[in-house]
Amino acid sequence: MAITSSLSEFSLPELFQFLDQGSKTGLLTLRFQLDPSQEPRVRHALIHQGRIVAVTKRLDQQCLLAMICQRGWISPEVIREQVNRCPANIPIGLYLKTQGFLQPEQLRLLFHAQVLQQVCALFRLKDARFKFDSKATLPTTEMTGLSLSATEATLMGLRVLRDWRSLADKLPEPTSALSRVVIGKRHLRLDSLEGRLWQLANGSVPLNTIASQFKQPIEIIQQTAFRLISVGLVAEVPMIAPSRSRVSGDEVLDVTVPTESSKDNPGQALSNSFVQNLLGFLRSK
Repeated sequence: MAITSSLSEFSLPELFQFLDQGSKTGLLTLRFQLDPSQEPRVRHALIHQGRIVAVTKRLDQQCLLAMICQRGWISPEVIREQVNRCPANIPIGLYLKTQGFLQPEQLRLLFHAQVLQQVCALFRLKDARFKFDSKATLPTTEMTGLSLSATEATLMGLRVLRDWRSLADKLPEPTSALSRVVIGKRHLRLDSLEGRLWQLANGSVPLNTIASQFKQPIEIIQQTAFRLISVGLVAEVPMIAPSRSRVSGDEVLDVTVPTESSKDNPGQALSNSFVQNLLGFLRSK
């Protein structure tokens, strides 16, 4: 099965979520142009059961081997000999480690350059055509033996993203709240702001209120919320327009404060918010 589309229709976070949640295996190819005057570029991401095992610029099975030789860790002659001896289903990096040619730290450095840096660069693309081929054969000569879940890649890539214009229409509304999807122990390591926002994801506190409490620009809170949404930790909850009343000619916004019970029950929190807003509206009459 092959899936083709563009990042303008199906964003990279959405694509990675699809690959991870579906435990997909196959070859993801992205074609893009950084400058209209330049030739199109290509990146190939090797996906195994929803995890990224390699990112390459070409499919000649020589990218990882060339990186090892360029660092002077193994000679080209030895590399060729070991590739011929390596079983077809074993990642070449893992095989070279078991044979004593590479150390664990060297594998981590290779994986950082081959996958982590490349994935972060992909999130800076404003648009690209992509194709996911689930029937493609994945070359083990491009694999270190290490991997990164597509969900973790999304969190990492969005954290270092500076230009959010291509994702602006996908950000949650400032008046929306967040509701936790994963209750209890998280399976992802969050940074400080992500963790604080996740704790307040009780379905009743709007993002603009959180921005005021955290003394952060609303754009930063929206982007942080989008990261949590993209990795499946929270869901956006559109809020009913809050009641408004006038006190001494000044307009006052009636903000719902979550109760202890609402913290454990997002659905109840949303219901409480509705009731309080309704009561506030009736009182203003």
